[in-house]
Amino acid sequence: MQRLRLKADGRIVELRDGQEFPLAPAMTAVAVATTSVAPAEPVTLPLVRDLRRRARLTQLEFAARLGVPVETIRNWEQGKRMPRGPARALLAVIAHAPETVFAALAPGV
Repeated sequence: MQRLRLKADGRIVELRDGQEFPLAPAMTAVAVATTSVAPAEPVTLPLVRDLRRRARLTQLEFAARLGVPVETIRNWEQGKRMPRGPARALLAVIAHAPETVFAALAPGV
């Protein structure tokens, strides 16, 4: 079975033995910018940085409350990665009811 990964810059690489190998020739920046591909993630998801700032939390505090590494939060905020699956759902709920979510995720509940 072949394992593939889509990189943030649009490249597709094959994962073999813990290393990445280009699957197709790299596209130029102009080709990437002019290629019309439907976005994989919906644009309606609020930005993670905005959610964190509205909650008045640092990256470290936000990561601790969500139970994820702080690097995950940094990658989301810098656009290196996009939240997927359960993380996207959790962020959508945080956008509507942050105090309820943080209370539910608090230790000892």
